[in-house]
Amino acid sequence: MARLDGRVAVVTGAASGIGRASSLLFASEGAKVVVNDLGADMDGTGERTSGPAQEVVDEIVAAGGEAIANGDDISTWDGAEKLVNQAIETFGKLDVLINNAGILRDRMLTNMTEAEWDAVIQVHLKGTFAPARHAAAYWREQSKAGEEVSGRIINTSSPSGIYGNVGQTNYGAAKAGIAAFTIIAARELRRYGVTVNAISPSAQTRMTEGLRELTDEQRAARDPRWVSPTVVYLASEEAQDITGRVIQAGFGRIAVCEGWRRGAEVAQVADPATAGTHVREMIAKVRKNSGMDGLELD
Repeated sequence: MARLDGRVAVVTGAASGIGRASSLLFASEGAKVVVNDLGADMDGTGERTSGPAQEVVDEIVAAGGEAIANGDDISTWDGAEKLVNQAIETFGKLDVLINNAGILRDRMLTNMTEAEWDAVIQVHLKGTFAPARHAAAYWREQSKAGEEVSGRIINTSSPSGIYGNVGQTNYGAAKAGIAAFTIIAARELRRYGVTVNAISPSAQTRMTEGLRELTDEQRAARDPRWVSPTVVYLASEEAQDITGRVIQAGFGRIAVCEGWRRGAEVAQVADPATAGTHVREMIAKVRKNSGMDGLELD
């Protein structure tokens, strides 16, 4: 039996890159998939079309799987609700929500516009919250009705969010917010049988194309398909005991990320000069922040 036999999954931002790779692997593992994508440009602008999502659906169906396309805007309350309802109405239930949709509008902070900030926060952060909120309400009602729930929410964070990347204050802030959202939502939804985890992917997609020169070997290592196996496992019923985690996947590794935790400390003081002395002493004792590779900066 395939690992996801009988499970129904929604994947947002599923027409290309990581979302597409996950949709295809989900279907090959037996899941029925709702392939959501607006078909817009990488920055969220341009004509919206269901064509790219339908192409993924056609590929899944041609391989013997079950899937439908969805073109709702998941960064809106109503669009997210329609997406969740379509999965339930079409396939009879919802088991897995993969929040993967995203856009890029990179800019240095001194030049970033309000529109560039708002658009990225809207798509990434609200586009994670809104589908999760509607899916969580559905699972809560199931649980209250006495049904056994094995729900999964798998969000998409980023090394830019958990480690930090120059030129991406909007994107990084949204992705860091998604990591925090994941941890908190995991604590809230555990009682209903729902797990919430996040992937921090390292992959070459249309969002990262052109950002750096890659060798053929590096490009192969960054293929989005390397991210999907971890997503599939977290979506399976085997992963019921894993929740509230951010897991890095792709570019040659799978790693469990460690979150903020209190380091060196002293007793509180009233004098700013004394406080400053202590802060400097403590900074010298603790690890430095990580670079984009997840390792301590030199």
